[in-house]
Amino acid sequence: MRRAGRDHLSLALMDARNHTLGLFGWFQQALQAQGMAVAPAACLNPPLWELGHVGWFQEWWIARNLQRAQGTGCDPDHARLASIEPQADRWWDSARVPHASRFTLDVPSANDCKKYLLETLETTLELLEKTPDNASDDTLYFYRLCLFHEDMHGEALAYTAQTLGLTLSPALRLAFSAEPLAARAPLMLPATRWLLGSASDSGFIFDNERGAHTVSVPEFEIDAQPVSWSQYVEFVADGGYDREPLWHPQGWQWLQALAAGDGRRGPRYVEEIGVSSGAVVQTRFGLPMRMAGNQSAMHMSWWEADAWCRWAGRRLPSEVEWEVAAHTAANRGFRWGELWEWTGSTFRSYPGFRADPYRDYSEPWFGSHKVLRGASFATSARMKNPKYRNFYLPDRDDIFCGFRSCSL
Repeated sequence: MRRAGRDHLSLALMDARNHTLGLFGWFQQALQAQGMAVAPAACLNPPLWELGHVGWFQEWWIARNLQRAQGTGCDPDHARLASIEPQADRWWDSARVPHASRFTLDVPSANDCKKYLLETLETTLELLEKTPDNASDDTLYFYRLCLFHEDMHGEALAYTAQTLGLTLSPALRLAFSAEPLAARAPLMLPATRWLLGSASDSGFIFDNERGAHTVSVPEFEIDAQPVSWSQYVEFVADGGYDREPLWHPQGWQWLQALAAGDGRRGPRYVEEIGVSSGAVVQTRFGLPMRMAGNQSAMHMSWWEADAWCRWAGRRLPSEVEWEVAAHTAANRGFRWGELWEWTGSTFRSYPGFRADPYRDYSEPWFGSHKVLRGASFATSARMKNPKYRNFYLPDRDDIFCGFRSCSL
């Protein structure tokens, strides 16, 4: 989809909007009695706000953007056309609407928000239809950006449902109950020189992937699959959550704050960890489920992943090591795409970085966030790309994330 032309983009944009509205329908069923209100939380947006924001973003960058055909050359500060919804910017401009205020905004009703999404999509498709058959990457840049943006928010709605303990569609619940993996031995990968980042002729490129540069990568050993529950239970049974030397100082502070709050001594959403039996019960979309020992462990923060690696005498892979393995070791059993995987790399720019018009996407988070690679069961298939760099603060454990390790 990063190279998709007009016709494929049109179908994909409709598919993404149908998926967004379908997911939101499940929220409506669960939250209608409380007027769609949810308790404020730093890790999520109110579902109704999230819905409107998806439509606003597409309208802002396509229908209202007089420079949309200029692609990355667009001046993000140029004067925009008016929205079809006069209050749209006041409600849904994420750069100007503080997070905490989103829980109390006077946003429209669910039905009015859905109407706004349908009308903005109709305009988008009409404008896309007018682009040339062989439209350039610049001409299609914002259509692709808005497609991937909506896919990201579709996944955000899925982990919001997990955070709120809401039941979602049977298909998504089934995907969440991933098949256990047959254990494979770690893989030894030879030293190499690797082009990190996306080449300039790759079609659509996120700005944090630009600046492709060659990196020397020494020989390394990496797990063929993410750390499993049985491996993680050993860490818990060995007192991993009570041994300060295993933790990064900031991670230990994070852990103590959790312990003082809800007494937590294990991964998020875990109701039971049997240190003798090895049994793990984790709540998934509001339902307690027993995890198989060889199922990938999920919902660990970076701090927990780092502490497990220290306990095991291993380390998190760098993002370039992860990328090398994903590209070169698939035929040797390197498996990814079930959950996002923390790496040991801090999120930083590549050489020569220049922010794209959507300036808030990458640059504000350099230096503070950690890089995750891969994808999760809730990630749209068209988003899955071994070059894609996801990034979150190290304390985030609500997303569908886990980790794998490398030898020291």
